[in-house]
Amino acid sequence: MARPSLSTVAELLKPITWFPPMWAFSCGVVASAQSFSANWTLIVLGLVLTGPLVCASSQAVNDWFDRHVDAINEPNRPIPSGRMPGRWGLYIAILWTVLSLVWAWGLGTWGFWACALGLALAWAYSAPPFRLKLNGWWGNSACALSYEGLAWVTGGAVMLGGALPAGESLLLALLYSAGAHGIMTLNDFKAIEGDKQMGVRSLPVQLGPTGAAKAACIIMLVPQFVVVGMLLQWGQPWHAAGVLALVLAQLPLMLAFVRQPIEKALMLSAFGVPLYVSGMMVSAWALHFLHRVTL
Repeated sequence: MARPSLSTVAELLKPITWFPPMWAFSCGVVASAQSFSANWTLIVLGLVLTGPLVCASSQAVNDWFDRHVDAINEPNRPIPSGRMPGRWGLYIAILWTVLSLVWAWGLGTWGFWACALGLALAWAYSAPPFRLKLNGWWGNSACALSYEGLAWVTGGAVMLGGALPAGESLLLALLYSAGAHGIMTLNDFKAIEGDKQMGVRSLPVQLGPTGAAKAACIIMLVPQFVVVGMLLQWGQPWHAAGVLALVLAQLPLMLAFVRQPIEKALMLSAFGVPLYVSGMMVSAWALHFLHRVTL
């Protein structure tokens, strides 16, 4: 049987998508207020796990179970184009899942079970019988929780020797996970027609492009404003001001997006999302200084 080229395998694993969970893991590392130099091995192991392994696994799983939808929306992807022949897409998804679990042993009990949960969410998102992505509310929640909250908490727990991170860190992880639901919706605007045909009830399908755009912006904004309030309450006014400035910079992009949802979704994703995740790191540093003083 024909085998896919290495470049096709790399395309299936989508390295460009590895950044969000690796960034969230890094935020958890920073928020833990632990020494980076003393834990550099764990940090490297965690970054490889969250990006090139777990996230890559989720991309392979999604492309395999979405191959019929992609044949309509994006026929040039590896599987519908035929460059990933036979069942190679499924084999790679399974192989990368196993590799992820093996690698996770190096991060201790917490790292292993966090990895297992992230992989379970990835398979539940794409594969029957759950196929959470058939409903945008559930599917986007699973992705947001895995990519942002779970990765953040794992970064903190690994640095703390398996202990649960501080309550402030858990709260920020939850808030940024909630906001990331809106980010996940941005990816659905390019696939509206194929989703309608294949019964995928993304938010643009359920609410219409304008309704989904408004929902995505509100979902992104509200948690960020809550973060600003929390940072002020924790005595970190400069970090609160930094996050607020990043939130305000998103508003013009969001207004343009709401006016032209389909045309501007990529613009908000390209320029607004980096502002959002920058706020994550600013918040993480706020906790770093907070706990470095009080611990």
